[in-house]
Parts: sequence; C-alpha cells; structure tokens
Amino acid sequence: MLWSLSLVLLAGFSLSGLFKRFHLPGLLGMMITGILLGPYLLNLIDESILGISSELRKMALVVILLRAGLSLDLDDLKKVGRPAFLLSFLPALLEIGAITLVAPLLFGFPHLESALLAAILAAVSPA
Repeated sequence: MLWSLSLVLLAGFSLSGLFKRFHLPGLLGMMITGILLGPYLLNLIDESILGISSELRKMALVVILLRAGLSLDLDDLKKVGRPAFLLSFLPALLEIGAITLVAPLLFGFPHLESALLAAILAAVSPA
C-alpha cells in the first residue's frame, strides 16, 4: 500500500510539474496519472488503496475546493459584487419563492416540504 501511494504521489507531482511547464493545468497531469496507474490501464495500484478510494476522493475534493477558495482575490470579488449578486442570488431567490408557492397547488405538498423542494431545486438548477 505504501509503495502504491508513493508511486501515485511521485508520478502525480511529476506529471503535474511537466504539464505546468507547457502552460497546462497541473491537475490535468495528476488526473492522467490516476488513469494510467489505475485499474483500467497499467493496474499498478494495490487493491487496498482501491478499497479506500471513496475517502481519498472526498479528501481530494476538499483540497481542490480549499485551494480554489483561497485563490479568490477579494478586490476582484468587490469589482463584480453587484452583477454577481444579481445574476446568482436573485434568480435563485425568485426560483425558491415560485416553487414554494406553486408546489402546494400542483402536488399538494405542505408548505415546509415545498420550501425544502424549492431550495434543493434552486441549488442544482443551471439557470
């Protein structure tokens, strides 16, 4: 397990550095490393790591989101603050309100369940 983890980390960071030299995202190199070393191509990863892969994916998602959040520039956010608010929060709020009012009429849901449905739909809505 330690050998597999070391191989993944070494190859991942190596390919990440190589991709950065070609002005490509380093994350792309790490993803290609996972595809190459994983069970679909070379199968060099120990089975015990595949058993904890869901936990590793969750940790990777936390790291990616944390790095994305820390890389936000507060001055840039202040520049686009009002348009970003109007284009994101306001439509979601209107969608939540509309679904909360319409769902009890169409489906006979209680108002609390309608509000919960509206919040879930607004969170995943592409609009």
